[in-house]
Amino acid sequence: MAKHNCDNCNFRAKYDNNPRSFLGRLWKWHIGWCPGWKGYMKSLPGDERTTLAEKYDLKKYK
Repeated sequence: MAKHNCDNCNFRAKYDNNPRSFLGRLWKWHIGWCPGWKGYMKSLPGDERTTLAEKYDLKKYK
């Protein structure tokens, strides 16, 4: 199983620091179709996945 680096992603940190920045918005758009992010979310336990889904307003993972 591949190790996901999504929890240490620099683009994700940009979004966390300033969601309205260009790179923050790019990351938010990117996770909508990124297979790595989908695999990362599926690999998380249910409560952690729900917490991230609420934090980033991702309805399909709630």
